[in-house]
Amino acid sequence: MSPPLLKLGAVLSTMAMISNWMSQTLPSLVGLNTTRITTSDTLTQISPKEGWQVYSSAQDPDGRCICTVVAPEQNLCSRDAKSRQLRQLLEKVQNMSQSIEVLNLRTQRDFQYVLKMETQMKGLKAKFRQIEDDRKTLMTKHFQELKEKMDELLPLIPVLEQYKTDAKLITQFKEEIRNLSTVLTGIQEEIGAYDYEELHQRVVNLETRLHDCMKKLTCGKLMKITGPITVKISGTRFGAWMTDPLASEKNNRVWYMDSYTNNKIVREYKSIADFVSGAESRTYNLPFKWAGTNHVVYNGSLYFNKYQSNIIIKYSFDTGRVLAQRSLEYAGFHNVYPYTWGGFSDIDLMADEIGLWAVYATNQNAGNIVISQLNQDTLEVLKSWSTGYPKRSAGESFMICGTLYVTNSHLTGAKVYYSYSTKTSTYEYTDIPFHNQYFHISMLDYNARDRALYAWNNGHQVLFNVTLFHIIKTEDDT
Repeated sequence: MSPPLLKLGAVLSTMAMISNWMSQTLPSLVGLNTTRITTSDTLTQISPKEGWQVYSSAQDPDGRCICTVVAPEQNLCSRDAKSRQLRQLLEKVQNMSQSIEVLNLRTQRDFQYVLKMETQMKGLKAKFRQIEDDRKTLMTKHFQELKEKMDELLPLIPVLEQYKTDAKLITQFKEEIRNLSTVLTGIQEEIGAYDYEELHQRVVNLETRLHDCMKKLTCGKLMKITGPITVKISGTRFGAWMTDPLASEKNNRVWYMDSYTNNKIVREYKSIADFVSGAESRTYNLPFKWAGTNHVVYNGSLYFNKYQSNIIIKYSFDTGRVLAQRSLEYAGFHNVYPYTWGGFSDIDLMADEIGLWAVYATNQNAGNIVISQLNQDTLEVLKSWSTGYPKRSAGESFMICGTLYVTNSHLTGAKVYYSYSTKTSTYEYTDIPFHNQYFHISMLDYNARDRALYAWNNGHQVLFNVTLFHIIKTEDDT
């Protein structure tokens, strides 16, 4: 028991002892042991001749004990003795009243102390509970942070083994360069000691091998998406904008196609700066309306899906003419197999480091995604791959280095959820998040020259940067 509770127990025990003492001792002091005390407010008729009588007792509002005493009738013989007894009795009663008053004050003080301690204990209990909750929350947060870091590292595991071979290859290059540097330094000191033509050929061969090695770095595996960078706010909720991945470094033209249907107007801008300021350089009126937002500009031509058909059109910006058109066999169209947002996005045309692609779905593949590599001149299908991912469950998709990456939604919380490699004809489930800042993506395409994703996000034209994991291929790779 805590100290305040011990004090309270002691006070109650003392009050009980005083009450018991009053009930037993007070009558004996006045010679009235046989008189009964009543707590009733009704007066009991007692003859004054019988002696001192206590005929009622009660408590006042402050909790103090009150006793009513009737003195016996006085006579000359007993007056002095009775007076003395009365004085003694009054003194004892006064002493008792003072003691009870002091006891009452102490009791009230201890009671207030108990209340204060009870409040403090409740406060401590609440603080301990809060500390426990905060500890659990903090541990959960730290665990989640560790899990996220582990999730970021997991995709690296399958490719780490490849680095063993890559490291050996680069070590050989470094060793050959070191040897040649030593030889060339010696030549400066001793002209004519070595055949110049032989050394020159060794340098040329090494340079060629190094350039070949660098060329193999053009492709990689998607690891991360960052951004977006908002370039402009314009148009309706749905549309497409793009640059040509095969254009020269000085050619930075931008093409802009608003809406997903009932439109034939393509706007051209000489640069991103002109696009932002709205300074058009040229306008094209296509011979056919387009369907969806999944067009692509590749090597100076626009490739788009003709409205209400599975026909692909190749349109030249330089001549203003249709150079080729071809039906994509069995491909669904006009919202039969669109992306999750609809908008006649059945056929998605795209380009990457390898070439031109079409992504669509067919009844023969049960509505799942089909990937076809196209001849950029004739639009003929060179090769196709049938995946097991439902086209209508995909938010958007894009190609990087021959691998199709599919998002699981066009809304907030979207992530790259699935990838399919045309090189190995295998798929894997991924978890690469990206920030859908404006809540509705209706176009997402990769540009190999810029190493960026172009997106139309609810009337905002935005760019996402991508991080690729590069693997140096050896001559043994096919």
